[in-house]
Amino acid sequence: MVTRARDDIHMPNPRYANVAAPAPPTAPPPSVRAALRDSEWHAAMQTEFDALQANQTWTLVPRPPHANVIAGKWLFKNKLNPDGSLERRKARWVVRGFSQRPGVDFHQTFSPVVKPASIRTLVKSLYGLKQAPRAWFQRLNAHLRSLGFTATSSDSSLFVFKDGAALAYLLVYVDDIILTGSSATLLQQIVAALCKEFAIKDLGALKFFLGVQVRRDSRGFFLTQSQYTEDILERAGMSNCKPATTPVDDKQKLSVHDGDPEMDATFYRSITGALQYLTLSRPDIAYAVNQACLYMHKPRAAHWNLVKRILRYLRGTIDHGLRISVSSTTDLKAYSDADWAGCPDTRRSTSGYCVYLGDSLVSWSSKRQQTVSRSSAEAEYRGVANAAAECCWIRNLLHELHVHINKATIS
Repeated sequence: MVTRARDDIHMPNPRYANVAAPAPPTAPPPSVRAALRDSEWHAAMQTEFDALQANQTWTLVPRPPHANVIAGKWLFKNKLNPDGSLERRKARWVVRGFSQRPGVDFHQTFSPVVKPASIRTLVKSLYGLKQAPRAWFQRLNAHLRSLGFTATSSDSSLFVFKDGAALAYLLVYVDDIILTGSSATLLQQIVAALCKEFAIKDLGALKFFLGVQVRRDSRGFFLTQSQYTEDILERAGMSNCKPATTPVDDKQKLSVHDGDPEMDATFYRSITGALQYLTLSRPDIAYAVNQACLYMHKPRAAHWNLVKRILRYLRGTIDHGLRISVSSTTDLKAYSDADWAGCPDTRRSTSGYCVYLGDSLVSWSSKRQQTVSRSSAEAEYRGVANAAAECCWIRNLLHELHVHINKATIS
């Protein structure tokens, strides 16, 4: 019997006949020589150079003897709108930080980071320097304290301003900021004070940041990463895959030795890492992604099938997200669960929890336990301990945000 495929006869599946064609891709960023011939890219480079000059980023001095000179280069990027259309050209001058010598050119590099933000800023340091993030955070931290902000002990990147009834929160993520407050007048005063010290751009109400779309309505906020999900499916070559009803087969317990060992480990880690970020607004895939991450060190074909099952589930639930609702109560409730010896290789258990503040889900986790539990009761107690630790952190954070919870946490 001769099949149609052998006869080179191919017919698209009618299931995908009505799927809209993807938007044409944006032209990739050019080389430096090509950019110099393009007026738009030339203007973007001039804007970057003027900003560095205005910020007094460097000082010209004679080269010291035996100095390690760090070279730099231009990087070009097309900044896109949430719908994928071109917003503007972005040129950035960066230095080759990989040539820096530890202990000679830099010492401390750590800078606290938290969740995304939405006011772009400029740093008095060149992008690419290993110490640049820390130098920027120290400068911003000092200026915020001079304005009356205090850093929370629960999260060093979260700052609180309180003056009588006036209350504002400022959250820093590298060189991005989310700012909210009790009144529009207070926000304008804070932004004006920041503008005097830094060259910032106020983007207004938060709508889109780092792949997360924020929609407002009368009930609160809705966080979704639909466009980011589309990008993951396209990278994995599964834009038109058949949807699945669940993200994982609960009866399947994979081992590190299952399946054909022929698998592109770099590609597997790339897709799985992208799925990890997607759990920011998709708690429904947290367990499945955790299982896929267990095999990142040496993935096999069977493990890739697990990832494809997650992708098929995302194809059918691409508009799902996280609802942050207005609630009349601030009661804190936690739920936890755990299996027993679920991992066929290490016999360690997997535990998970979710925490609700009022009617909104604010924290969740699914993670394999660090030690082997000798009974199902011990596995459950370890899961409860993890949930209790998270609730203690949330209560401390809310206290520093001047949100008081008078009732004990229900778990």
